[in-house]
Amino acid sequence: MVTWSGVIADMTAFFADLHIHIGRAADNKPVKITAARDLTFENIARECAERKGMDLVGIIDCAAPAVLRQIRELLDNGAMVEVDGGGIRYRDAVTLILAAEMETRERDGGMSHHLCYFRDYDTMQAFSDTLSRFVTNRDLSSQFCHMSAKDLLKMTLDFGGFLVPAHAFTPHKSVYGSCARRLSDLFGELCDEVFCVELGLSADSDLADRIAELHDRTFLTNSDAHSLPKIGREYNVIRMNTPTFDELQMALKREGGRGVVANYGLDPRLGKYHRTFCDTCQRVEESPPPVGVCPQCGSTDVTKGVLDRIVEIQDFEETRHPPHRPPYYYQVPLQFVPKVGAVTLNKLLNRFGTEMNVLHRASREDLEQVVGRDIAASILAAREGKATLTAGGGGRYGKMVGTEKEKQMSLF
Repeated sequence: MVTWSGVIADMTAFFADLHIHIGRAADNKPVKITAARDLTFENIARECAERKGMDLVGIIDCAAPAVLRQIRELLDNGAMVEVDGGGIRYRDAVTLILAAEMETRERDGGMSHHLCYFRDYDTMQAFSDTLSRFVTNRDLSSQFCHMSAKDLLKMTLDFGGFLVPAHAFTPHKSVYGSCARRLSDLFGELCDEVFCVELGLSADSDLADRIAELHDRTFLTNSDAHSLPKIGREYNVIRMNTPTFDELQMALKREGGRGVVANYGLDPRLGKYHRTFCDTCQRVEESPPPVGVCPQCGSTDVTKGVLDRIVEIQDFEETRHPPHRPPYYYQVPLQFVPKVGAVTLNKLLNRFGTEMNVLHRASREDLEQVVGRDIAASILAAREGKATLTAGGGGRYGKMVGTEKEKQMSLF
């Protein structure tokens, strides 16, 4: 078991992506059907350590028995070790937090997804065993469990974990997008136990802070990665003493000087559910939100956008950030920067080590030496969030205009 020594004065800012799927278990059993086959528990750890530069990652399909067997094998053969403070350490480079994404249903039929995080292997195994009474097929990701969101929260707390509503505003299976106008409608007297929400690719802090009940809660921006390259397309910078489960939980509660100090994510206009989409016209709406009926054809067969839903339920017409809210930085992941293909990406990684180093630390001069002036300018534009965008909707991602020509972003 790995241990760290140190005091709060030594706290460090760590890069964290806390929503990564598993495509296949080590025995080739499918886990997330829509995820890449090479997205395994061990490959995620290797990708984060060697290429992405992530310090802390949440792997959210760990309730699957086949995944648990693989984790047990990795611990037994010494490839990974459990951490004093919670989590699993790989190559002394990245800490893996075990989690499960579950789907719940309310009495009125509303459905939502939630991320349940746990401290160690034994707890994750015990949670999975108990889950077998409520889930038809534990082997697959994001399974429907025969309970409400409140009951799932109770169960998670019973195992010493914490629950984060996933992609909280998306029109399909989210707390605000398809269940309720307020968290208290779902969680009742346990609402304060939900101290954090995941924004999703189609929302940001400016939009979420139009809702008063979210002012006391921490925001997370995670990738929801379905392939190895998509890890880190959204991520957080979290100030903690060490990268462990205990420290993470304290940071999300903003205890003892810990906390999320920055969110990095796509501009929400690039998200595939940002605006209302007419399924009849096959058109993303551009008129002022909220739009629930297509103004062009009059159809009610629409997929309501995240922006439209937030405007519909907001408490404030203008954003009101609480004092603790960190900055939200718009950023385009490297693989979506114009002209950064596989060859160029490898050149950058060979020179700077990890994507985090390229995105945050490499100077203009050093970038130009490796990839030339034009691509360096594009990378810096991605770093600074300077691009012209058109909004996405209805499952279609928005478009980014690069430094030279428009590029269609295909994120999954």
